[in-house]
Amino acid sequence: MRSRWGSAEGSLPDFLILGGMRCGTTSLYSYLADHPDVEPATGKELQYFTVFNSRGERWYRGHFPPPQAGRQTFEASPYYLYHPLAPARVAHTLPEARFIALLRDPVQRAYSHYKHSVERGVERLSFLDAIHAEPERLRPYLGGDVESRQAHLALRSYSYVSRGRYAEQLERWYQHVDRRRVLVLRSEDMYADPAAAFAKCLDFLGLARYTPTAFGVHTRAKPPMVTLDDEATAELRGAFASENERLISLLGWQRAWPISSART
Repeated sequence: MRSRWGSAEGSLPDFLILGGMRCGTTSLYSYLADHPDVEPATGKELQYFTVFNSRGERWYRGHFPPPQAGRQTFEASPYYLYHPLAPARVAHTLPEARFIALLRDPVQRAYSHYKHSVERGVERLSFLDAIHAEPERLRPYLGGDVESRQAHLALRSYSYVSRGRYAEQLERWYQHVDRRRVLVLRSEDMYADPAAAFAKCLDFLGLARYTPTAFGVHTRAKPPMVTLDDEATAELRGAFASENERLISLLGWQRAWPISSART
């Protein structure tokens, strides 16, 4: 493809925001894209290592500016953290890149994801029914077909609980990428103190300190349609308890969740 930069071949990204979905990646993308030493790709989510991998590296490069000394480029596709084939593909194509993952309270993330699927018109079930239906909906694809159009629709739309199993996803990434090249942040920490979280990202990426135009929250989320009730909260807290402990051990955190969060 011909890029907006003309005939010069585009570079490969210096770093990626991996996800997770509904975890604040749009906000972080905006902060980083505002940095004077960063030029992002032509769009936030290119999905090359998941949905569009068959289009080839030349297609992918066409979305990035030509190499330039002192300038970094990136994209942010939240599906990368979750999709089982993404880590190996990324490791092969980007052997020196760095990666940032944002992780949000998995209960709040699941509900936000559900609302997003309802808004897109792909979810008709109640929240609890959707959670209970998830294993059957995803069974044909996890461990099997993860490449078809149907697989991508199911894995992106109905993975309310499975996307909150963060330790499992990070361990898969660590099998292919040196964990020192992966920065993991809590979404709630970024919401509470975006300047501090952004400074960690800049230090990790080797970028000069910089204050973006505004530390706003960049999201297309609409007001809540229903309230996350006590029954659903209790069920999900129980479902994620052991996984959160596994994540604490994996990352050396002092705590995971619950942490108060009003984001939707």
